[in-house]
Amino acid sequence: MLNRIILMGRLTRDPELRHTQSGTAVASFSLAVDRDFKNRDSGEKATDFIDVVAWRNTAEFVSKYFTKGRMAVVEGRLQIRDWTDRDGGKRRSAEVVADNVYFGDSKRDGESGGSFSRPAAPAPVDYGIPAGADQFAELADDDGDLPF
Repeated sequence: MLNRIILMGRLTRDPELRHTQSGTAVASFSLAVDRDFKNRDSGEKATDFIDVVAWRNTAEFVSKYFTKGRMAVVEGRLQIRDWTDRDGGKRRSAEVVADNVYFGDSKRDGESGGSFSRPAAPAPVDYGIPAGADQFAELADDDGDLPF
């Protein structure tokens, strides 16, 4: 069986960092994820608001580097929770338990830390044609045997 989700969207609020009684970090936040199609009537894209929970180091990372409006890529699994409300009614909710959270946009101006900047690519090497060489010279065709 496979339970794997990858989402890309913007945080609808700052992550809320809490700690369990045993000291384990847990962060909760919500992502606004646009659908691929537009509404026929309004012409606007529909948006899903998805609850996400992150634990331990991922929770610490999210609460330190992500804020409302920031684009995030979340990898995780779908978790369904059954619970009883204050009136005794049975309720069900779905949330994504994040295994990894990545930056979905480039580093914002004035921000520091938390993102990785890829080093500049080395300058291309010119393997040009030697002076005086014919660019479209015929290759010698030996006896046709393969060299191995």
